[in-house]
Amino acid sequence: MGGRLFTDKQRTLMRMWQIDRLKRINLLEGSVRSGKTWVSLVLWAFWVATMPLDGHYLMVAKTLTTLRRNTFDQLINLVGSDNFEYSLSKKEGFLFGRRVFFEGVNDMSAENKIRGMTLTGAYCDEVSLFNEDFFTMLLSRLSVEGAKLFATTNPDNPNHWLKKNYIDRADNLDMVVMTFLIDDNTFLKKDYIDNIKKEYTGVYYDRFILGRWKAAEGCVYPLFADNPQEYIIQKPPDDVEYLIIGVDFGGNNSAHSFVATGYTKGLKKLIAIDEYYHKGKISPSQLEDAFIQFIKKQLNRYPVYEIYCDSAETTLIQGLINAVIRERLPVDVRNARKGRINDRICFFNYLMSHKRFYVTQSCPQLIDALQNAVWNQTTNEDKRLDDGTINIDSLDALEYSAEVNMNDMMQI
Repeated sequence: MGGRLFTDKQRTLMRMWQIDRLKRINLLEGSVRSGKTWVSLVLWAFWVATMPLDGHYLMVAKTLTTLRRNTFDQLINLVGSDNFEYSLSKKEGFLFGRRVFFEGVNDMSAENKIRGMTLTGAYCDEVSLFNEDFFTMLLSRLSVEGAKLFATTNPDNPNHWLKKNYIDRADNLDMVVMTFLIDDNTFLKKDYIDNIKKEYTGVYYDRFILGRWKAAEGCVYPLFADNPQEYIIQKPPDDVEYLIIGVDFGGNNSAHSFVATGYTKGLKKLIAIDEYYHKGKISPSQLEDAFIQFIKKQLNRYPVYEIYCDSAETTLIQGLINAVIRERLPVDVRNARKGRINDRICFFNYLMSHKRFYVTQSCPQLIDALQNAVWNQTTNEDKRLDDGTINIDSLDALEYSAEVNMNDMMQI
């Protein structure tokens, strides 16, 4: 196991495996691009290869798609397709001849998926995204003598169950916690590391660069709040190719909001181009009329391919669909994906740090929302304040219009 293949921190971890110093729970935490996921998969593959052929093994992530994206291709690159093959539809594969089951934990019934299993080993990708009940059940399933769990995570809120119930108690558990930082990854060039560090701000810098379990506080979008003039433009750039519209419906203390978001060629930039905002009473027919007028206004300037609406309001969505059909407008009205809010927040902070997000002066409500959004300080979780004092509706509409392209834009 040549030292030049590993960083010093990675080599220390692999040496622990060689001299049988691994624990029942082995957690690799820390910053992005630190090499923790890569070496965790090396360790997992080598360890599985030495374990019984008839053992049962499990790999878990938030979703099966995430598991495939984060681990499967890397495993094939590490050990070759002859030593690792998988079927996502069957939710199983073979690693060095050992059967490995796959699961996603993206719903409340995830715990039941592994109930009754007897496991020799488990690998958890981004374990801080898991439900604690699932993690507790998983540990109980690792009942074979010498069974081990391997897990990776980025830091989260210091009150997170993983931090309080496991990391802080590691000395009292059969557990090892190893922290990896981006500066530990000596295979990365300095200018690349410097650029990565510039991409994160606020709590995300503390967590994803410094590797700290830090509470979210202050402004949600610090770059925008501190320098809004850098992101507000008078008119859209000439290379906007098409629009996607996000729709959030209002309730007793919230507003109806539409945000038309433009995408430039190659998804290089995202531009909030226009908005509709109404707070107060409005009938369904009046909302439909406003919706149609808003779409027609955008179609006069750009193609509008899709409209994503808050899926909680099925009746209002059906009314908008009927209105679009009645007016014969060439748009597709769909339910919003409504992924994790904090993933959406991280995405926009990422775009802001790269100067790839702008908003026109035609969106005063959205501008105000971006400037004033703050973290909720009355909870132990990372939550954007949503008590009626801040315009969350425009932010939701903006995010619904962006979710379909988030993953692709993060890869550019």
